[in-house]
Amino acid sequence: MVRNVAGLLPELDEEDFYLLSGVEQGMRFSEWVQREKLPKFTNMTEEEVDYRLERCLKRGLVEKETIQYEGYTLQFEGYDVLALRALVEQDTISEFGSPLGVGKESDVYEVRSYKPLALKYHREGYTNFREVHKERDYASDKEHVSWMYTARKAAEREHDILEDLYPDVSVPQPIDQNRHAIVMEKMDGVELSRTKLEDDQVVGVLDLLVSEIERAHEIGYVHADMSEYNVFVDKGGVTIFDWPQAVPTDHENADEFLRRDLGNVVGYFRRKYPQHVPDDVASDDLAASIEDGSFETVTEFV
Repeated sequence: MVRNVAGLLPELDEEDFYLLSGVEQGMRFSEWVQREKLPKFTNMTEEEVDYRLERCLKRGLVEKETIQYEGYTLQFEGYDVLALRALVEQDTISEFGSPLGVGKESDVYEVRSYKPLALKYHREGYTNFREVHKERDYASDKEHVSWMYTARKAAEREHDILEDLYPDVSVPQPIDQNRHAIVMEKMDGVELSRTKLEDDQVVGVLDLLVSEIERAHEIGYVHADMSEYNVFVDKGGVTIFDWPQAVPTDHENADEFLRRDLGNVVGYFRRKYPQHVPDDVASDDLAASIEDGSFETVTEFV
């Protein structure tokens, strides 16, 4: 888990952000930025650069390594600070709260502005860079990309997809995005994996979920990573989140991903509620009905 940096903002001077932004700029060309180039990237004197490097090293915002040269790179905490400060300056965020969820590819915190919101830091490429670089469309065509690029592209992609889907599909409303961070509405309810549905709710919730998948497909997207862990359930229905890996419906593997998504959803309900979702509910039939536009309700298949 990457450390929460919200408490560092009051400690940092304007020049500390110049230093962090300079390292960020240098990382466009190399993972490790040569010390000699930092005065140019930061527009500061060598003495000021040294002082700011010491402050940022002490706070774990940058890392130093000496191989053929003295080089510096941003830690994820340094990237977090840059994104968080930008969102504060844009008046997107006024208060920072507690963690809402910590995962392999993202950290989510409660924040506030005019209402409770959620701030999601993308972590793609930080701990599993090789896997993400290979699998994600926004990175797979690049030979040399950093974790910083991968995380930023994931955030940009998810934000764009949410803007396309909302409000026609039940997804979190996107509010703002900067670097690898997205601000979105805070979801109500409970994760589907932790929900115990009553007998008379099972088929109805499954129908709501498949209907949202169908609407996303109609707009032009397949989630491509559907499971019981990225669906929230509340009294108003279901909300599907985590969309950075979604693919357009004209993607060469879209049909396969749609069938896998539906197989994951139907399989979960079948395992947890076997008396309501029998084995003969075929995800392939559901997928075919979504693709040809004939899907109306899950009850036709149960």
